[in-house]
Amino acid sequence: MIFEWAGYLSGIAILLSFVPYIRDIFRGVTKNERASWLIWTILGSISFFSQLAKGASWSLLMTGSQAIGDLVIFVLAMRYGLGGLSRKDKSGLTGAAIALLLWYFTGEATIALLLVILVDAIGAFLTVLKSYEHPGTETVSSWILTFLGGFLASVAVGEMNLTLLAFPVYICLASAAILAASKTYRSAHKAA
Repeated sequence: MIFEWAGYLSGIAILLSFVPYIRDIFRGVTKNERASWLIWTILGSISFFSQLAKGASWSLLMTGSQAIGDLVIFVLAMRYGLGGLSRKDKSGLTGAAIALLLWYFTGEATIALLLVILVDAIGAFLTVLKSYEHPGTETVSSWILTFLGGFLASVAVGEMNLTLLAFPVYICLASAAILAASKTYRSAHKAA
C-alpha cells in the first residue's frame, strides 16, 4: 500500500511542478530551453513505455505525468522559450538523435531506458548551461517538486530493481544539478 501511495504522490508532485513553471512562463520570468524540452517530450514517452514493458506499476504515474507536462512546456517554449538553434543546441539534439537511433536498434527495454537517461541528461545539461548563462530563468520550486517526484517514484518501485529505479533516481540527480546551477550563479553574483 505504501508503494501505491508513493506512486500517487510522485505523480502529483510532478504535475504540481508544472504549475509554477507554466505560471512563470506566462509572467515572463521563466525562459525555458527549447531543445531541452523537445528532448524531454520525446524521452518522456519512451521512458514510460520502456518502464511499462519491464513491469513497472505505480512508479509509472511519475513518468506519465512528466511526459504530459513536458509536452505542454515544449509547446509553450516555441513561443516563450530560449535557444533551439545555437551550436550547443544542435550538438545536443544531434547527440540525442544518435542515442535514439541506438535505442531503436537495440530492441531491449533496459538498454533503451539507459539510452533515454543519457539523452535526457543531454537536455538537463543544456538547461544547466542556460540557467547559468541566463540567471533567474528557471522556476526553483518546480525543480524541487520534480526532485520530490523522482524520490517518491523511487520509493514506489518497492524493490531493489536497478532497471526500475534508474529513471526516478536520475530525475533526482538531474533536478539537483539544475538547482545547483541556479544557486551557484546566484550565490556568485550576490558575493560580487
